[in-house]
Amino acid sequence: MKLVGKVFTIEAVAFLAVDMEEYLKVSEVIDWQHPEIMGCAKQIASGYETPTAIAKACFEWVRDEIRHSYDYQMSPVTCRASDVLQHKTGYCYAKSHLLAALLRANEIPAGLCYQRLSIDDKGAPYSLHGFNAIHLPEVGWYRVDARGNKEAVNAQFTPPQEQLAFKIKFSEEADFPAIFSEPLQVVIEALQAQKTWDDMLCNLPDISLESAKSYGLLL
Repeated sequence: MKLVGKVFTIEAVAFLAVDMEEYLKVSEVIDWQHPEIMGCAKQIASGYETPTAIAKACFEWVRDEIRHSYDYQMSPVTCRASDVLQHKTGYCYAKSHLLAALLRANEIPAGLCYQRLSIDDKGAPYSLHGFNAIHLPEVGWYRVDARGNKEAVNAQFTPPQEQLAFKIKFSEEADFPAIFSEPLQVVIEALQAQKTWDDMLCNLPDISLESAKSYGLLL
């Protein structure tokens, strides 16, 4: 297994070669068995026959139909996939939770990925950014970012070519290779602690590069 466009050591490949069942599980945050999520997943997949086509449809739906909380200055702050669907808004992390849920509801393995990015694109301060990896039959793990496109952000589903929302520009930024079956606890806690989009903006979760390995972000 591999991440498209990335080169890993044998150890990293072995780390990623885990049971795909881990990436199909239902959980408190990725609550894909919620009736509304199952109904939405079925509706999005209608008319598509292959896992790749369904995955693309799910990705584009979350990217385009769920509004990024900061971009649209929308509250409440959501975390659980079913809440993101209900309120039609979420920060990048929350949107990735919903996308993972819709994919798993369609029996497509999906995980969570993270980058560390400059908040204002000028350097410090930094925060985590959340997106997804999807396991596609033709290419293996393929990463996508459904945070929502805008000026200077053009994330697309074009396997095997990866086209994420952001590129690494600063030495304190990072593109972490790990694929998690569940969101990082620091992300869940940050989302659950805030009520409004502007409060969340002031309390975005972050993990320093020095601490990244202890969180499993570095293979």
